[in-house]
Amino acid sequence: MGDSLVDVGGVTLFVRELGQRGDRPSVVVMHGGPDVGHGYLVPGFEPLARDHHVVLFDFRGCGRSSRGLPADDLQPEYVVQDTHRLIERLGLGAVDLVGFSTGGRAAMEFVHQHPEQVRRLVLASTSAYSLAEAAVYLADWDEYQRRQRVEDEANGALRNSTIFVWDLARAPAYLQLLESLDTDLGDWSEERAMNGLMRPWITGDPEQILRTFAKPVLILHGEKDMGFPVQLAERLHAAVPSQLAVIPNTAHMCHFEQPEIWAHHIRTFLDD
Repeated sequence: MGDSLVDVGGVTLFVRELGQRGDRPSVVVMHGGPDVGHGYLVPGFEPLARDHHVVLFDFRGCGRSSRGLPADDLQPEYVVQDTHRLIERLGLGAVDLVGFSTGGRAAMEFVHQHPEQVRRLVLASTSAYSLAEAAVYLADWDEYQRRQRVEDEANGALRNSTIFVWDLARAPAYLQLLESLDTDLGDWSEERAMNGLMRPWITGDPEQILRTFAKPVLILHGEKDMGFPVQLAERLHAAVPSQLAVIPNTAHMCHFEQPEIWAHHIRTFLDD
C-alpha cells in the first residue's frame, strides 16, 4: 500500500504498508535493535504480504521516524505508547502483533498494557529472559566463539553478519542489505543502556504476562540463533501456553535466510 508518515502525538513515525487490507486482521511489526529501523525485516514479510496486510514502522529515534529527540524520550515505554497510537490512527482494530528480537520484548510489554488490541502474538528471534541467561549457552559454544573472534578482528566492519546468519555463504548478502539501508540507523544509545539509564522493556514477569494474555502465541526461532539461543525459546514454550516453530540451520536473522519458510510459519499460525 506504500509508505507514509503518521503523527502519533509528539513524534512522527515512518510507516511501510505491504499487501492490501482485507477481512483478516492487519499484521503490525515491532522491529529489533533499537539502533536501526525496520528495513532489514522486509525480506521476511514480503512473502506474508501476498495475502496479509503488513504494517512495519520505524521506532521513534530510528530510521525515518522522528530523530534528534532528547535522550530520555528514547525509552521503551514510549515505543509501546507509539505503537498503541499508531494502531488507533490507522484504524486497524485488533491486530496480529509480531515482535522481532528486542521488538519481541516490546511486544510482550504491549500485550501487558493493551491486550485488547492484539488477537494473536508472534515472538520471533526474541527472549523473555536476560542477556546473562543467554550468555550461559554461548560460553561453551565453540562456533559462536570462533565467529565472535572474526567479528572482533573486523572491528565492526562485518556488523555481526557472521553471528546473525548461520549460512556463512549468505552473510555477505545480509551485510549488503544492511549497507543498502543507509537511512535505517538509530539514535538509541547503547552506552545509556549499559549505564542503567534505559528503563526495562518488560515491566512485569514475562511468563505471567503471557499467561494472563491468554491468547494464541507463536514462538518462532532459528535453531542456531547466537543472539538469543534456542534454549531460551524452548524454555518459554515450556512455561506458557504457546506454539513453538524452530527453523533448522538458521540463526538470529532466520527471516532473511529462509523467508518463505519463516513467513509460512506465521501464515499458518495466523490463519489457524
